[in-house]
Amino acid sequence: MDYFGLLPEGCVSDIISFTSPKDAAISSAISRGFKSASESDTIWEKFLPSDYQHIISKSDSQLVFSSKKELYFSLCDSPVLVDGGKLSFSLDKKTGKKCFMLAARELAISWGVDTPWYWEWISHSESRFSEVAHLKGVSWLDIRGKIETQILSKRTKYVAYLVFKLVEGHEGLEIANAYVRFVNRDSKKEAEERASVVSLVEQKVKRGIKRNVKRPRKRVDGWMEIEMGIFFNETGEEGDVEARLMEITRLHGKGGLIVQGMEFRPE
Repeated sequence: MDYFGLLPEGCVSDIISFTSPKDAAISSAISRGFKSASESDTIWEKFLPSDYQHIISKSDSQLVFSSKKELYFSLCDSPVLVDGGKLSFSLDKKTGKKCFMLAARELAISWGVDTPWYWEWISHSESRFSEVAHLKGVSWLDIRGKIETQILSKRTKYVAYLVFKLVEGHEGLEIANAYVRFVNRDSKKEAEERASVVSLVEQKVKRGIKRNVKRPRKRVDGWMEIEMGIFFNETGEEGDVEARLMEITRLHGKGGLIVQGMEFRPE
């Protein structure tokens, strides 16, 4: 007997609301009563961030959806550009936590402005943003991005990633340092001292270079990403978080890097 089907739908909805989006999505297989409740807007409204309407109101795109469940999964699978295309917003599918990516134009890139012989700004068919930054050649690589903790999900551990591609013939990108810091709490010097060693190339680094190097991985959207650091957003009252990738000690040539942006998403 389907005992769950005997429960009032409101009771079933309350039960599902204490689970996760993933659990809610698969609960319809339990019984017909669960299927009806798991499709309700009441349930999926609770899984959406409390400020989602404010965020998507800043998008030039018109979102069309027939239910809050459809909206939820649309925001998981199809990031929305907000703030004039400077930022993209999406949701972590398992938790409903907020994910943001800063466009390359919003990053502080040394020699990246008005120096086309070092960096050039181009369009890319696979980028969610209108422009990406293409590194033609520098000896000093320094890329920084800041985001307000207030717009991130509270009580959430976040990871910052540089999202990029490498072109054929890239050079000098085997080793760099990366860190994440709360701007109002951690000094640059302190952050640099605890920076991680990362590589933007997949192959192993040469012998004699530091071990425990973080490696890039391929994303489902075809881009690469490298982990820059982890931080915990408690209440959203920490001010700005800065993520930085740099190679400013080995002043050899570096080139062949395409930067789409910097993403902050739950661990």
